[in-house]
Amino acid sequence: MTIDPQKGNSIRELTRAEEQVMQVLWKLEKGLVHDILEIFPKPRPAYNTVSTIIRILEQKGFVGHKAYGHTHEYYPLISKKEYTKIHFRNFVANYFGNSYPSLASFFTKEEKLTLNELQEIQELIEKEIDNKKSKHNE
Repeated sequence: MTIDPQKGNSIRELTRAEEQVMQVLWKLEKGLVHDILEIFPKPRPAYNTVSTIIRILEQKGFVGHKAYGHTHEYYPLISKKEYTKIHFRNFVANYFGNSYPSLASFFTKEEKLTLNELQEIQELIEKEIDNKKSKHNE
């Protein structure tokens, strides 16, 4: 289970299979199990497997559905951006002691970033520093 520290609530972590289904559902925005299956690369999982994962995602609060008789159209209840933000915060907390400088140090040293990539990151950081300074001075 992951904790969203800003909201103070917990969100259950997704398994790899659940995350794969959510990735497809985020791309589709809504769809039937058949629609979800069509997006998977071959060899595709079994229909019943995807159907079971969707029901688990509903129980976890990630997916909702609209019923049309016996057919269900599924849609995400949490955006990809929102899940990514929560998941990343937990990743930084669990692997880098909640230290973004430690995360940055890891990537700059261990990932063998190119000079171009490092400059790109530096520009993004400098731009964000300028934004924060201008907001602080308002």
